[in-house]
Amino acid sequence: MAGLRPLDASRPFLLNPVSSAAPRWLPTISGCSCMDSIYFGKPFLSSRHFPKQRRQHRMTIMTIATSVKARLLKEDPVEVSSIDKTVSGDEIRQRFLKFYASRGHKIILSSSLVPDDPTVLLTIAGMLQFKPIFLGKESRPAPCVTTAQKCIRTNDIENVGRTARHHTFFEMLGNFSFGDYFKKEAIIWAWELTTEEFGLPPERLWVSVFEDDGDAFNIWHTEVGVPKERIKRMGEDDNFWMSGVTGPCGPCSEIYYDFHPYKGHVDADLGDGSRFIELYNLVFMQYNKKDDGTLVPLKQKNIDTGMGLERMAQVLQKVPNNYETDLIFPIIEKASKLALISYANADDVTKTNLKIIGDHMRAVVYLISDGVMPSNIGRGYVVRRLIRRVVRIGKLLGIKGDVEGNIGGAFLPVLAGTVIELSRNIDPEVKARVPRILEELKREELRFLQTLERGEKLLDQFLEDALASCGSEGDGPSLSGKDVFLLYDTYGFPVEITAEVAEERGVNIDMNDFHVEMENQRRQSQAAHNVVKLSIGNETNFAETIPDTEFLGYNTLFATAIVKGILVNGNSVAHVSKGSDVEIMLNRTPFYAESGGQIGDNGFLYCSGDKDIGTKTVVEIKDVKKSLGSVFLHIGTIKEGTVEIGSEVDAAVDSNLRQRARVHHTATHLLQAALKNVIGQDTAQAGSLVAFDRLRFDFNFHRPLLEHEVVKIENFINKWIRDSTSLQTKVMSLLEAKRAGAIAMFGEKYGEQVRVVEVPGVSMELCGGTHVTNTSEIRGFKIISEQGIASGIRRIEAVAGEAFIEYVSARDQHLRNLCSMLKVRAEDVAARVESLMDELRMAKNEVSTLQTKMAILKASTIKEKAIYLSTSNARVMVESMGDVEAEALKSAAEYLIDSLQDPAAIVLGSCPGEGKVSLVAAFSPGVINMGLQAGKFIGNIAKICGGGGGGRPNFAQAGGKKPENLPEALEKARAELITIFSDTK
Repeated sequence: MAGLRPLDASRPFLLNPVSSAAPRWLPTISGCSCMDSIYFGKPFLSSRHFPKQRRQHRMTIMTIATSVKARLLKEDPVEVSSIDKTVSGDEIRQRFLKFYASRGHKIILSSSLVPDDPTVLLTIAGMLQFKPIFLGKESRPAPCVTTAQKCIRTNDIENVGRTARHHTFFEMLGNFSFGDYFKKEAIIWAWELTTEEFGLPPERLWVSVFEDDGDAFNIWHTEVGVPKERIKRMGEDDNFWMSGVTGPCGPCSEIYYDFHPYKGHVDADLGDGSRFIELYNLVFMQYNKKDDGTLVPLKQKNIDTGMGLERMAQVLQKVPNNYETDLIFPIIEKASKLALISYANADDVTKTNLKIIGDHMRAVVYLISDGVMPSNIGRGYVVRRLIRRVVRIGKLLGIKGDVEGNIGGAFLPVLAGTVIELSRNIDPEVKARVPRILEELKREELRFLQTLERGEKLLDQFLEDALASCGSEGDGPSLSGKDVFLLYDTYGFPVEITAEVAEERGVNIDMNDFHVEMENQRRQSQAAHNVVKLSIGNETNFAETIPDTEFLGYNTLFATAIVKGILVNGNSVAHVSKGSDVEIMLNRTPFYAESGGQIGDNGFLYCSGDKDIGTKTVVEIKDVKKSLGSVFLHIGTIKEGTVEIGSEVDAAVDSNLRQRARVHHTATHLLQAALKNVIGQDTAQAGSLVAFDRLRFDFNFHRPLLEHEVVKIENFINKWIRDSTSLQTKVMSLLEAKRAGAIAMFGEKYGEQVRVVEVPGVSMELCGGTHVTNTSEIRGFKIISEQGIASGIRRIEAVAGEAFIEYVSARDQHLRNLCSMLKVRAEDVAARVESLMDELRMAKNEVSTLQTKMAILKASTIKEKAIYLSTSNARVMVESMGDVEAEALKSAAEYLIDSLQDPAAIVLGSCPGEGKVSLVAAFSPGVINMGLQAGKFIGNIAKICGGGGGGRPNFAQAGGKKPENLPEALEKARAELITIFSDTK
């Protein structure tokens, strides 16, 4: 309001708030104070004081006042005073949850960023954890709930920091109704939340609705009072939500905030990001889309909403973008201090880089906290990619070391400390995982810095190749976009640095090609990871007809059941006969379905059939899996007879295989306990497999286990087995289990009531798997391998029970055979093998010496074949040496280059074995002075043989895998050398 003249009290602004007549004002206005009473939303204009039937009148008044004031100011109106400038992101989150809790919603904790859903890589939306409920496959925890969900999306990663509101990590505030309330309540509450709870001025809010959704339009206009000109009807692409090609769907409605209301409503475009920001999306899930495209009303209508916390914080805290809110800006400030930069005074490029750091650091801290470790596949690649972006941007900004005097240290843990401090109201469990988070970030950063150095060397090679090819082809030197993308994506090498170095060397960059590669990757990422599918095959056809399967397998391996559904090739059938592969659904079963790492049971289904003719049905079950919710799919083959829906069958689990699984599952729990005892409590499970023949356990650790550590782990477990401890299984609330210290199994989803499996004094875990009753049943445990499978992730494979006995017996038989072959006792095998290896090494050395002498001898007989070129006074020798080994070939080339007068160029080739080619080039000092380099020359020649190589300017070696092309390669080498030396004067 600075610069405005004081109010002229003699010429007031008149307004009648209770009259239904149009508002009136004097034709001349010298001040804005009276109008401020309208614009700033004084109490007499609050919706709390306006009856519903007069909301439309209030909205008209607001619009007129805003327009008049904008004309006076000739600029955007100032923000409303009712917005609290000090409102924090944490407070916005809590006020949202409390608002809906006061309206009967149950507050549900955020689920992990690792979803229990095979169709998505990471948790990308607030509704994801409720997907089985929307499909009717799981019971609802309450009629309506509200959440603040952690989310990760990477499909628009290149927009992060460049726009005001794109993020990889963000929080989605949501309220959900599972067949409880619907459109009217959802819309009215959304309006009350935004205008009353958060105090946003109604005249700044616009609404979009699906073009055919007259119900939503009428509710917004007649019930809420939004003027028609601020309600936009939009098409299916914008305002109709679909879970997939088929499945639950429905229209949606969005609330937008207008940063520039003075522009009016004519030709207003809600897609204009500079003017509008979408704050709240309401999805009215009311239809089921069939295969033929028809929309069938759902029996249970649902509400699914989402409000971006960061977006609301931007508006309420009056900052120009999401990054400058208190949710992210402290991280940016910390990065600025590390780089010795002032964010306020920085240029746009620097600000963008700092925003990227602020965004990505949140993402990687929460991902690692939820058990996702950096790797080159899947979720791990997402973490690695984000970390590498932060590291290379930090280097670009000039951040050096850990800024505490250690120039070789890591700075990511310093930034992570700020993220962790901000996490207390988002995910309290982050605090408990601080050592793991900081150690993983430090290790990954230092490892990547080494990769970055390799990228620099590769860039140098690319530039040299570009300069070399330029001379031969006559075009200006250019670095391909694919090479630039390889440096960027694989080695994390900044495009800006690549361009700068290339410019210094006089090499252009094909940026168009680079952008094509970037777009291809973006499309693949978006297509793979940013769609929440609510259907898998035809399973949704059963959502309303097939009940959850009652699992009896904890107490029995045999049960009588009724066939409720049959699938053949994914299609529902009423009956099926001998020879068919089927998926059978029962009302109850003793079969364990694959989950928690444990594979499904094997066994048989039996049916007596027609007793008069003596028919019998036999179905061999080879696997059991869970469909959406808790419907068990018994996967197998009809061996005899026919199965029909409604048939009664006897279900029998293979008891021997079940026992093997039980043994390996309990051994897995003991293994995790032993690992924590031996290598540290911070280690955690990162995946598992409980099979009949072995167990596999993945865990986070930064190095291979030492031999004595492996032995110590085995000793712990075998002691616990000998202790013959009885297991205890209890069902309790999730909160009680966590307070008791129970460990959650990786990848498992938990409800309010959980099953806790305890080996007293050793292990306590949340687990739905099957287990032995006493540790003595395990009999024995042996680790058979330990290896790294990804950066920071190790894998142990082990055997227990019957599999342990079989493994030990097989190893013993192998040792017996070895003793017989070597004619020694078992205890002397190692010494005998070592002796044989020594003899073999000596024999190989003798052979190598003889081969070298023979190669030199052969070279001495052919050195007279060197071609003398008088124009350059140079000698060229290019010859095949038969089947000479690489080392001998090298010796021959060294002999020849020493024998021939300078300048001389030697190229020799051989085929030392099937599918092998060896090449060597030796250039004298005089040749090098002419501009030739052995490494580059032989590398190009080797490509003809399907290989490559390189080395020093004077000496280089190469290899290939196409011996049939060796004559052609040598002929090309000879011709090029002769041409080069013939043209030299």
